[in-house]
Amino acid sequence: MRVIGFDPGLATTGYGIIAEEEDSTIRSIEFGVIRTPAKLSEGERLIILYKKIKEIICKHVPDCGAVEKIYFQQNVTNALSVGQARGIILLAMAELNLPASEYSPLEIKQAVTGYGRAEKSQIQRMVKTLLQLSNIPKPDDAADALSVAICHINSYRLISKI
Repeated sequence: MRVIGFDPGLATTGYGIIAEEEDSTIRSIEFGVIRTPAKLSEGERLIILYKKIKEIICKHVPDCGAVEKIYFQQNVTNALSVGQARGIILLAMAELNLPASEYSPLEIKQAVTGYGRAEKSQIQRMVKTLLQLSNIPKPDDAADALSVAICHINSYRLISKI
């Protein structure tokens, strides 16, 4: 199974594509970030994000996608822009008939580290270990997106056994 995970943001959206092998190991296929220039309007930035997401999905043809749910933040303006980016991600996946799942930060931390209150550094080290990478993925948004994809594979394994 091939999964694409997203860590949404208007300025920077992380993405990560992973594959589960027949022996249940997972490997990284590609990860990175989509950046949008701050000088552009929100609408222009969302268009860039939408086009890049569709391009990445079409290039890698994942079986499904996963995106981090927004949680209430102190900065309402930031929460709104993250929500807009999430909407664009979900729209792109729906338009390409890609099944989408959503996970809270707590669910992602629990699935990747076994502890729902794990620190960012713990998650990053586990992503590196689980994907057998030589270094922690950079930038942080890409590592976060990989953790979303790992969460989906772990959740899918559990659901398929029930």
